[in-house]
Amino acid sequence: MRSLGTRVALFTGVVTVAAVALAGCSAGQVAETSLKRPSNQGVNAQSDTGSVLIRNLTVGYNGTAGYQPGATAPIEVNLYNQTKNAITVRVSSTAPDPGVPASNVVTATQIGLTGSAPSSSAEPSAPATVKPPTPVKPPTTVKPPASATVKPPASAAPAEPAGQPAVRPAELTIAPMGYLAFRSGDIEKLEAIGLTDKLVPGGQLSLVFEFSDGSPMLKVLAPVATPLTPASRASGNPNENVEE
Repeated sequence: MRSLGTRVALFTGVVTVAAVALAGCSAGQVAETSLKRPSNQGVNAQSDTGSVLIRNLTVGYNGTAGYQPGATAPIEVNLYNQTKNAITVRVSSTAPDPGVPASNVVTATQIGLTGSAPSSSAEPSAPATVKPPTPVKPPTTVKPPASATVKPPASAAPAEPAGQPAVRPAELTIAPMGYLAFRSGDIEKLEAIGLTDKLVPGGQLSLVFEFSDGSPMLKVLAPVATPLTPASRASGNPNENVEE
């Protein structure tokens, strides 16, 4: 018969071996939580009939300073058509309904599309045979009649200032059972132009969605997106720990 001390020593040895074995099995493994992506940001909503889903609606993050009054801010959103018919969604901005807390809520003078969507690639056609040009005789000089008056050409309409992208109405047509997605880095952007006030992280942009299928108008507050990395800290005071 073994003594109590021998049993305790044997049990302790078994536990130690098991712990070492488990530690060896888990060595080099990465925690599952570190492989998961963060949850999608933004607000989710839908039309009253459920025909259009609005997902991950945010205003693009541009730093802790946010957007100044009058600035342009990109809108990021996914729109899903749940029907078998094309639906056009018109996006605008207006003040929120009475009773909705309006603190840190701004509007925009216009919601529009800038840039152009990438065109679909087409197969190149066979090169055409180019014939050499035929010689052209120099034109003869024709003198205008003595009584004829030559009017100067009418002045052309002023062109848009260089660097200012053309803005188109935010009328977004979604194909049957299709979707549209807008991101800050896309060629074609959905933007809030002419913010009426400063918009900073924690603030919201008041938007209105109208649907061509007869669904009631929908008002949604789009929050400023949260950065995926924390903002850099300000430099410390070099004399913080120095006694005077």
